Amino acid sequence: MDAIALCNSADLVEAGPAVPFDVIYGGQSCRAFAVRWRGQVHAYLNRCAHVAMEMDWQPNRFFDDSGRWLLCASHGAAYEPDSGRCAGGPCRGGLVKIALSESEGVVRWHTAFNLQPLVF
Repeated sequence: MDAIALCNSADLVEAGPAVPFDVIYGGQSCRAFAVRWRGQVHAYLNRCAHVAMEMDWQPNRFFDDSGRWLLCASHGAAYEPDSGRCAGGPCRGGLVKIALSESEGVVRWHTAFNLQPLVF
């Protein structure tokens, strides 16, 4: 797997705004997002497991007011920030997780055969 620099570590604030990026998934262009929760970085496709719609309630905002759950703005499905598992509401399964790593002040995402960078 290749590692691609996504952002500086400082760009991801605890339970704060996400860093968006684009990927190819299943042959289609999709938005994805990275967040920091409990000190760790996590990334997912920006696609609710209930209905394949983007989840952010404002641009790059996914956390609820408590900073505990990732919420889908359309139907209120709640997901665990560290695993993407459904925690409540109308969801079928969990979010599609994207592998990240963090070192030397840089967050990198790791491509896989079914998840590639969108190149313009």
